[in-house]
Amino acid sequence: MKTNELACPCGSGHVMAVCCGRYHAGELAPDAESLMRSRYSAYVLGLQDYLLATWHPATRPAATLELGASPRPQWLGLMVKAHAPLDATHATVEFVARYKLNGRAFRLQETSRFERVDGRWLYVDGEMRE
Repeated sequence: MKTNELACPCGSGHVMAVCCGRYHAGELAPDAESLMRSRYSAYVLGLQDYLLATWHPATRPAATLELGASPRPQWLGLMVKAHAPLDATHATVEFVARYKLNGRAFRLQETSRFERVDGRWLYVDGEMRE
């Protein structure tokens, strides 16, 4: 089965082709939540170039991401808790991502900040929650 025919890792219930896959292929995400979901899917799939391209230049890491580092997390699921548009060019998305690393389960809870620049939503940064 082709990747675009598989269920999207973001948990939407849609197949990749009509969900995050279209953003990975170059279509612009219409809102911050869609971008955040597509970034989660990119982490699951190891799409480093997409992650860097959707990261705000002011906060983007200068080097490459260590997505291929061993051991690699096994991503288990995503739950979006809130999407809050602040104005036409700023929004936040609160989410919980679950993963396993070395057989141990973890939760990553974050409120991410996004900014729309030249019509494209970009990830700025996030505040982790305990």
